[in-house]
Amino acid sequence: MSTIDDSPGTSRGMPADGVVQDPASPNDNDAATEFQRDFASIVANIEKVIRGKSDVIHLLVLALACDGHVLIEDVPGIGKTSLGKALARSVDGRFGRVQFTPDLLPTDVTGMSVWNRAGETFEFRPGPIFSDVLLADEINRASPKTQSALLEAMAERQVTSDGVTHELGSPFMVIATQNPIEHEGTYSLPEAQLDRFLMQLAIGYPDREAENLILESHEGPGNAVDRLTAVVSAEAVREMSRSLEQVYVAAPLRQYLLNLAGATRGHPSLLLGLSPRGVLALQRVARAQAAAHGRRYSTPDDVKELARVVLPHRLLVTPEARMRGVQTSDVVTEILDSVPVPRPERR
Repeated sequence: MSTIDDSPGTSRGMPADGVVQDPASPNDNDAATEFQRDFASIVANIEKVIRGKSDVIHLLVLALACDGHVLIEDVPGIGKTSLGKALARSVDGRFGRVQFTPDLLPTDVTGMSVWNRAGETFEFRPGPIFSDVLLADEINRASPKTQSALLEAMAERQVTSDGVTHELGSPFMVIATQNPIEHEGTYSLPEAQLDRFLMQLAIGYPDREAENLILESHEGPGNAVDRLTAVVSAEAVREMSRSLEQVYVAAPLRQYLLNLAGATRGHPSLLLGLSPRGVLALQRVARAQAAAHGRRYSTPDDVKELARVVLPHRLLVTPEARMRGVQTSDVVTEILDSVPVPRPERR
């Protein structure tokens, strides 16, 4: 039996008979061990070429395991394309890249039907979105019509052309980038599209030691990313995703998730609170975090650690709060500090 603490805090070291754990079968333990092993292999492989960004790589692989998409907002030249390529190569996946520009058409992303003169019929020619990992570079430079071409694919994992639905493969992940510095000639992503990204990340510049390793890695012939080999199969990634349903989420932890969502919806500085899709996303990525650490149960710490990258881009501050310089990340921190976390009952 569990209660709710009246003061904010963390749950590190919570006893197994408290909030987080349930009885597990041997098969559950085997799945957790396999997830942890494959997860660590992917992370270690990417770290061979992406230096000094272990936290970002960890979050990116979490998103892949969750069938989620990632929005990276950062300056040019810090390795966003290399990160996407390294992820695709590590899981034996196809990498696709689209440079979003103002004149880009939706069919340039999704594909189109072309008349086949020999067969006297229309044939669908798939676009770059039919990849395992798609880099949508500078997504905010394309028109809203082209941006919306990604919506169906990201949410439904399918593309509809001329009334015919074409299923996307698995894994399928969109890594979209946008430049936070240049705003001229850009179109802000609508809330409906932002909500479809599991996380929003910033990579940042590498430290001096990591940048020196980057210089050394480019002394040999070819690109270091192109020399990467796969460490897991696409089927292993699909199994990682399926195994997340075996990670236990206790009732008090679900109530904690709902309390966080309610706090965003009633916060005076927010015009738009957390959607049900956002709550589900936070629960799923908390499960993936637990599995990555070899646990078969989620804790409030998993939720609190990941809320800072899963929630802010889904929220919208009021005009008055924006004038005061309030950002959604500030509100998320305030809510995480104020909403009580579940803890086991003292006996």
